[in-house]
Amino acid sequence: MAKTMEIMLNGQAHNCEKDINIMALVGELELDPRSIAVELNRQIVSKSLWQVTILKSGDKMEIVQFVGGG
Repeated sequence: MAKTMEIMLNGQAHNCEKDINIMALVGELELDPRSIAVELNRQIVSKSLWQVTILKSGDKMEIVQFVGGG
């Protein structure tokens, strides 16, 4: 049985662990959770749900990084 799966991440195929949650994937990608927003299958996911939201093969995930400026 495969231990990895493929999701679409920002429009690109991305392999990750099966049964990974959003918080773990954000950590693997070395992103600062304070400066990003996550959309999963066209729905914004609240940060309070990242730990319990398990990704499934074929999910479409978009990560948007906030950029400060003047």
